[in-house]
Amino acid sequence: MHMLAKRVILLYFRNKTQVLFSLFAVFIMIALYVLFLGQNMEMVLLANLQMDATSGTGAAMSSLVLAGMIATTAITTSVSIMGRSVTDRLDAANDFYTSPVPRAKISFGYIVGSTVVSITMATSMMVLALVYIHFQGGILPNIVGMLKLVLTVVLSALSANALMFVIAVKIKDIHAYSGLASAISALIGFLLGVFVPMGQLPGFAQWFIRLFPLSHSASMFRQVLADDQLTRLFYHTPAQYLEGFRRHFGVVITYGNFEPGFWFSALVLMSSTVLFFALGLFIVTKRSALMAE
Repeated sequence: MHMLAKRVILLYFRNKTQVLFSLFAVFIMIALYVLFLGQNMEMVLLANLQMDATSGTGAAMSSLVLAGMIATTAITTSVSIMGRSVTDRLDAANDFYTSPVPRAKISFGYIVGSTVVSITMATSMMVLALVYIHFQGGILPNIVGMLKLVLTVVLSALSANALMFVIAVKIKDIHAYSGLASAISALIGFLLGVFVPMGQLPGFAQWFIRLFPLSHSASMFRQVLADDQLTRLFYHTPAQYLEGFRRHFGVVITYGNFEPGFWFSALVLMSSTVLFFALGLFIVTKRSALMAE
């Protein structure tokens, strides 16, 4: 299993084109933030503050967007890497599936390799985000906050890879998987509330985001990276202004009057990881049993 995981990791990092395409959604977010999103988000923030300008606005806005970019990186890298399992399964003459190794063990090899890469890439993006926030004069997380960031990176990578594992084992054509990967890369900015704030979407779209487990990944990153910046900015305003802004931009994901916090979102990611991995392994095991008959 460890040899397969190592193979997955090496093949990803040796393929520079794959690395770039797995970060394509992040590049789009950066471009849109520089050209459009940054100014629009700052106008909304200043309207809530009822001010023309204030120091620290840039750090607050950057924290919100960068949080979404970290979550996006964990997801899109898993989408890219899990395609390797589809390619190998179709190339049955040369891959691991012709060996006597159990299918479940082979699957774990892909999962471990893909998760390691996702964690590595998301951690790299997280470090860049912290450096950028620091140079903008923002407040960096304390020790507890840093540990929460690391936990969020790990849970995001695990949940994203679990979801893509289920999808990968069901798809039998690499072209279909590539098309799905492109669709996910295009939509992920909306699902995580990066391109359009959650509060500006129609009600049904907001509920879709609430039910999409990986939306909690972006919310967790925002709570750690942006909450201190927003608390400082909204210090002289009524408390409801800050709460309204946090809901509008998806810092917290609410369900009616229920406003869960960081640890609820962590539980959602852990639960989805277990559920998706179990479902994927069930499919793989059932397929192996049918082939053995």
